[in-house]
Amino acid sequence: MYTLPAALLLLSFQPQFEVASVKPSAPDARGSRIRNTPGGRVDVSNFPLKELIVFAWRIQPYQISGGPPWMASDRYDISAKAENVPKEGELQLMLQALLADRFHLVTHRETREMPVYALVLARKDGRLGSNLTESKEGGCTTPDRTQPPPPQEPGKPPVQYCGQQMMGMGTLNATSVPISNIVPILARLLGRTVIDKTGLAGKYDLKLEWTPDDSQMIRKSPDAPAPPPPDNQGPSIFTAIQEQLGLKLESQKGPVEMLVIDRAEKPTEN
Repeated sequence: MYTLPAALLLLSFQPQFEVASVKPSAPDARGSRIRNTPGGRVDVSNFPLKELIVFAWRIQPYQISGGPPWMASDRYDISAKAENVPKEGELQLMLQALLADRFHLVTHRETREMPVYALVLARKDGRLGSNLTESKEGGCTTPDRTQPPPPQEPGKPPVQYCGQQMMGMGTLNATSVPISNIVPILARLLGRTVIDKTGLAGKYDLKLEWTPDDSQMIRKSPDAPAPPPPDNQGPSIFTAIQEQLGLKLESQKGPVEMLVIDRAEKPTEN
């Protein structure tokens, strides 16, 4: 009989799924997604454990240290249901508890001095770029997380939801979000921690367009081939951030919090 270490017993105080199923993905499965549907149901399709950790702990892949190689290669499907609709931030805590239970995942945190980017204002007068504007009251619709979004009405532009973020190949659009929401996206694209030193408060609408390099190409799934680069050679992400947003990325050294994998085991099918 397996007994959870004392550190994992603390997870019993976290919100947990009422029922959950974990099984290996089909060998020919394509695409990866996490779908959170109304009523507290979560479906995960074709995800490796490493990416599940990234999602559950809200960190970047480069912040994970250690662990067996299969964490990045073996893929799993998870179907889980909460007793009640999860509150903001509870879904990640519930997934942490699930991974500790089914994968016997044990971790600890360390802080290491590593290269980082500081996101700062590009102009001394503090003026922002034309594609970064402070959100206006009533300029977006607050989503109802307990209901699925209504279908788009023909002939009308799509509804702009507050907090909405949309990414494409070399594009990032956001509606009424704090700068802190953009920082993790930049960190994921650049493979390095980004620290917000803009001093900007409030919420902003932004539109960013750049020509991605090979490391920034968006794939439909981690094992899919990279899409062809765009024909027009536009600015790099560094230039675009400065010219379009009025911000700048400065290379510095700083503390980076790492999640160290002490133990991980393949789950038994259920």
